[in-house]
Amino acid sequence: MSDSVFTQLLDLACGAFLLTAVVVLWRRELSVIVDVFALQGVALATVPLLIGWHEGRWDLAAVAAGIAVLRAGILPHLMRRALTATTAPPHADEDEDDGASYGTNGPYGTASWDRTDGAHSPERTDRTDGTHRYRADAGEARETQPLVNVAASLLTAALLTLLAYAVSRPLIALDPSPATRALPVGLAVVLIGFFVLTTRRRALSQVVGFLLLDNGITAIAFLATSGVPLIVELGVSFDVLLAVLVLQILTTRMRTAFGTTDLDDLRELHD
Repeated sequence: MSDSVFTQLLDLACGAFLLTAVVVLWRRELSVIVDVFALQGVALATVPLLIGWHEGRWDLAAVAAGIAVLRAGILPHLMRRALTATTAPPHADEDEDDGASYGTNGPYGTASWDRTDGAHSPERTDRTDGTHRYRADAGEARETQPLVNVAASLLTAALLTLLAYAVSRPLIALDPSPATRALPVGLAVVLIGFFVLTTRRRALSQVVGFLLLDNGITAIAFLATSGVPLIVELGVSFDVLLAVLVLQILTTRMRTAFGTTDLDDLRELHD
């Protein structure tokens, strides 16, 4: 592979890697966010594959395959399972009959599902005065009220990307290769992941933010060192997999116990 072709393909992969992080900020549907995260896993796996192809290091092909399986396959699958568990009715007070309705009582009120048309129409009533009503299924399947709105989030992402390029300039000057010139992309994804982690209210959104941050760190390691040993990547990947498994269990139990995965609502229990 010639240097020019390698540079173009690497820039394309890094551009897709950064774009998926921005799309996570743009979209609110959790199912779409999980799908975009899977696409980011593919873009991340392409980086060590291209580096290994260019440098003749075929061990990096095994690393790329492992990243693709874990970050574009297993982790999105676990998050989809957690999303299904949090959007499904947690309990049923009545047996399933044609035209029947059933509901659950939780610490925040009553959630009911109208089953007359075969579709779920959950609605939750506030426990205190019974006046606040909204659709629980839409709330659990979407990031309904992030701490920072979409427009401000996209502007923040642009500023964080500029900050990443400014901070990375001394590092690029040490070894101005095609890989190191893409270092700001990895740093920008780290900053965007941290921003998602701190501004989103749904537990699953915060899991995605944590994984974006980890993907950014992994990309920096590949771009700065021209790849990491397979054993190191396997160790980090197993740690991330374990963390996601624990977070999936906690998210499901939060939904079962409290009827919501909105962390702000859960803080009200402490208050």
